[in-house]
Amino acid sequence: MASVLIVDDANFMRRKIKEILEKAGHKVIAEANNGSKAINSYKAYKPDIVTMDISMPNDDGLYALEEIIKYDNKAKIVMISSMQHKITVINAIKKGAKSYILKPFSEEKIIGTISDVLNLE
Repeated sequence: MASVLIVDDANFMRRKIKEILEKAGHKVIAEANNGSKAINSYKAYKPDIVTMDISMPNDDGLYALEEIIKYDNKAKIVMISSMQHKITVINAIKKGAKSYILKPFSEEKIIGTISDVLNLE
């Protein structure tokens, strides 16, 4: 079981991800709806893993990713976004994301990716 921070500006998307992860035995310890709140929540809760949307108001997911990695270079962050531009995916990985999931996603894709990233050292 891992502690998780879910970051997405869409409430329904946070609920969906939370439902999938809790069903798989993980504990969602915090949620954020923008990059600024994501950074503060990461520092406050120190989750095992973060799911991060890219397009959000008040600091996007790429900015939050960079700031969290500066704070903790071992942070495990999985980008979950509908942005399919290859350059965006490459940019997120270069900035420190451990993986990238495209929306719409399947339950299996979320659980499998989270599991894979948690097992990285």
